[in-house]
Amino acid sequence: QVQLVESGGGLVQAGGSLRLSCAASGRTFSSAAMGWFRQAPGKEREFVAAHARIGGFTIYADSVKGRFTISRDNPKNTVYLQMNNLKPEDTAVYYCAAGKWGIRSSNYDDWGQGTQVTVSS
Repeated sequence: QVQLVESGGGLVQAGGSLRLSCAASGRTFSSAAMGWFRQAPGKEREFVAAHARIGGFTIYADSVKGRFTISRDNPKNTVYLQMNNLKPEDTAVYYCAAGKWGIRSSNYDDWGQGTQVTVSS
């Protein structure tokens, strides 16, 4: 099991940037693929980005492609989500997750508590 703690959320104006961090502890961080998901009020949780455990492979939701970048620092047991050119529709609680590779939430076994991102217009 991996324990995950997100940070870095907040309030930002449209067009601004935020960097989310997710610190992991527990079983070997480098053995897990890492993902970011988000959930807006009244909506289902949706995939944002994922980083494979090896090879540096990444995948993104079409809605964030070109604006968000996921990265990981294995020695620091941390995964990041750099979010640029934020839009009001990016407003959501963002969750970090660890598990298998993929875009489905069911592929991930461990989840953080979430961090709120609010983008004002």
